[in-house]
Amino acid sequence: MMLLISNSKRLLLGYLLGAYTTSIAAGLVIVFSLHGSGAVGTSSHVLSPAAEIAIGLIALTTALVMATGHDAALRSWRERRKTARKREKRSEKPWQIRMLEKGSAAVTFVVGAAMSFPGVSYVNALDHIAHLNPPTVPLLLLVAYFCVMQQILLEGALLASCFAGEWTQDVIVRFKAWLTGHGRQIAMVGLWGMGMLLAGRGLLTIS
Repeated sequence: MMLLISNSKRLLLGYLLGAYTTSIAAGLVIVFSLHGSGAVGTSSHVLSPAAEIAIGLIALTTALVMATGHDAALRSWRERRKTARKREKRSEKPWQIRMLEKGSAAVTFVVGAAMSFPGVSYVNALDHIAHLNPPTVPLLLLVAYFCVMQQILLEGALLASCFAGEWTQDVIVRFKAWLTGHGRQIAMVGLWGMGMLLAGRGLLTIS
């Protein structure tokens, strides 16, 4: 959404700096202060096997309902609702765009900082870095490198906005149109894949 508005570069830069601030600061705290205290312990199996099987079956059932067309009533209701909203707001931009246009780099900095607190994969990666036990300077560089690579999609968006702004906006608009036309098929494939993966892994764990 930020790429589709006029001040996209400023907002993206604010978000990116906020994300860097949180991720690098948290990474240094984990590596230098919390390593070895038990605070960086992670689990590779978050869900129980029964929960994985249950969620997998729900995903497979949902995909089956979509594939057989039994969700037609729900789709019809959503289409009527979307049409009614378009009639009411035909001359207005989407609310997300309007909010971003009113925003500033300081606002996106705060949002980026808040959205970049460490997750399980982040802590696990830093735990591996700490176990390498490198000298201080290489350790700092590894943490910074990991945080930069973690935001590579945002960095790519910022570079695209700086050097090919109009082309980037055109690509995004066409990609959104493609997603709108193929969203149902993508959702079904995703549900089938997730359902089979979770249910299969749960069954293998139990056995």
